Amino acid sequence: MTTTAPPRTGRRTVRKNHPGAAPRTRRSGRLRRISLPYLLLLPALVLEILVHLAPMLIGIVVSFKELTQFYLRDWGSAPWAGLDNYSLTVDFDAPVGEALLSSFFTTCLFTFSSVGLCWLIGTAAAIFMQETFKGRGILRTIFLVPYALPVYAAVITWAFMFQRDNGLVNHVIHDQLGLTDSPPFWLIGDNSFITLLIVSVWKGWPFAFLIMMAGLQNIPREIYEAAALDGAGVWQQIRRITLPSLRPVNQVLILVLFLWTFNDFNTPFVLFGKSAPASADLISLHIYQSSFQTWNFGTGSAMSVLLLLFLLVVTGLYLLFTSRGRSATDA
Repeated sequence: MTTTAPPRTGRRTVRKNHPGAAPRTRRSGRLRRISLPYLLLLPALVLEILVHLAPMLIGIVVSFKELTQFYLRDWGSAPWAGLDNYSLTVDFDAPVGEALLSSFFTTCLFTFSSVGLCWLIGTAAAIFMQETFKGRGILRTIFLVPYALPVYAAVITWAFMFQRDNGLVNHVIHDQLGLTDSPPFWLIGDNSFITLLIVSVWKGWPFAFLIMMAGLQNIPREIYEAAALDGAGVWQQIRRITLPSLRPVNQVLILVLFLWTFNDFNTPFVLFGKSAPASADLISLHIYQSSFQTWNFGTGSAMSVLLLLFLLVVTGLYLLFTSRGRSATDA
């Protein structure tokens, strides 16, 4: 007599037929999908806290202390200064406040000049590169070289070029062209501002060119063709089509250039060393001098906190006005 054994029901069959198994599986899969982006962002978040947020909080605490070279080994034991460092910094009749105010105005003039020139050159080059011609790819690569070079290597090269006796700049304008009676000083005196501006624009405009090139790719060519058929010239097309279409790109680009340029420390430090001339005394280098040359870290930290607040206010107002302008344009 042959008997048929009943079918084996394994654990997998039981789980599959269990009424609560499917919802649990879907729930765990959903949790996995939701938590994956946060897990991927976790290393960047940890580095952001360690590299930016933690030093910033320590700097805010230091700004309320009378921290000098005598308390460097145990900065936590430095006397509490309260708002004395801030009152000393904003006292523009005193030497410290007067020097900071002069540096602030110099930085504003330098930032507006550099950002304006970077935007103008980058936009013009990007519009020019929209046309198809032989060698366009090579020219694009050459335009991006200043942006690809390491900052220190590029600025050191410019510092050698601006040397008074052996620099290439004076060799061209004085020895070859005879434009000056004597070789001018470029790294000291009033010409140092021009030197700083030239180097800043040279290494900053390729970034504007790159962003503008990306923005121009989103403008359909049919619009330009229709405008040309209607009799619009090149300047009218740029004014009526290109610039309005690039308004969202320009809003982000100008803000990024402003923040980078206003906080620029590497360029003046490599060009002029620890002590910049008065005409090129940017506020970032001025804060460095106030902290690491006079060893008054409390005052330097107070200056840094005030600079942070200023940039936050300017950024907030800029975003507010640009968002209102965009809303009015869309309406």
